[in-house]
Amino acid sequence: MAKIIHSMIRVLDPQRSIDFYQNAFDLREKRRHEYENFSLFYLGNNESDFEIELTLNTGTTEAYTHGNGYGHIAVCVDDLDREHQRIKSLGYNPRDIVAFSPGGKLLARFFFIRDPDGYEIEVIERHGGYR
Repeated sequence: MAKIIHSMIRVLDPQRSIDFYQNAFDLREKRRHEYENFSLFYLGNNESDFEIELTLNTGTTEAYTHGNGYGHIAVCVDDLDREHQRIKSLGYNPRDIVAFSPGGKLLARFFFIRDPDGYEIEVIERHGGYR
């Protein structure tokens, strides 16, 4: 059986992205590999084995396009209201909290935020199938 281990995104300023993911989601740099044409930075925490791989392509200065295929990365938190306020207090601009309740039954409470390179992150409160 396959195990999902990481998702890669391309960034322009690795330190800015590392700081964002550490401050917003307590993801810390676990390791890095630097090569002539690119560098890889792996971020994670003790909640999961899953990692975000930040890739810096040496010499790239223009923002990456995300096209229409990229959706988002999702993280779960225990207290969505507290996390929304904490992230807002860090100077980031999370969107409003949404309660998604099709048919009147709460499926999920969440908000979205963009990282420094414009990638969407969904922050979901632990509930039901989101653990």
